[in-house]
Amino acid sequence: MNDETALLDRDRFASAADYAYAMLRREIVEGRFSPGRRMREIELAQLLGISRTPTRQALSRLEIEGLLDLRPRMGLVVSVLDEDAVEELYEMRAAVEGTAAAMAARHASPRDIALLTRLLEQEAALTPEPNALYRHNRELHEAIHTAAHNRYLGKSLNALHDAIALLGPTTLAASGRPAIAHAEHAAIIQAIVERDDARAERLAQAHILGALEVRRGILERERKRDRGGDSEGG
Repeated sequence: MNDETALLDRDRFASAADYAYAMLRREIVEGRFSPGRRMREIELAQLLGISRTPTRQALSRLEIEGLLDLRPRMGLVVSVLDEDAVEELYEMRAAVEGTAAAMAARHASPRDIALLTRLLEQEAALTPEPNALYRHNRELHEAIHTAAHNRYLGKSLNALHDAIALLGPTTLAASGRPAIAHAEHAAIIQAIVERDDARAERLAQAHILGALEVRRGILERERKRDRGGDSEGG
């Protein structure tokens, strides 16, 4: 764990298991526990400063949510997504984010719109630090989900966001992507403000598919790097 994680107050949580779940989930979602990392119960309990039982309960919950996988001879590891899973994940997210934006255009309250406008203004002033960009991007998307006023949609999208975090560095770390994403966010929010549900849906889907193109580039560079390392080793 790092200092940032340690700042979270254990008293905020109803139980040690809830605390362990929140801390471990945060480490995974924010990329500090990378895909393939072994999740040893004893080690994690020591890091968290709690007993093994609530740590085990937290690990079981993360496994059920798909953030951890049980592998032979290794035990629990942070899940690794293959290429097909990446494509399926982004296709599903594009569809659901589009639906969320369309519903937000129909149902957003004045308070929802005020929040979206404020988040957009804050985004323009952010420093180009990937984790800060990632956290703010998620906050903005969650504000759109809230504006849709559909509790089931929000739960589905949160699960998709968590799965995307398993892919490693945010696409917002790619050169030029933050400015493009900000312009796309501005267009989506404008469509929501104007109550144009069809345009909001179309723009939100294009936004996610644009992120998929960036992700494909990241994965291709990783494959080339890995092949280069294999060649050097051989």
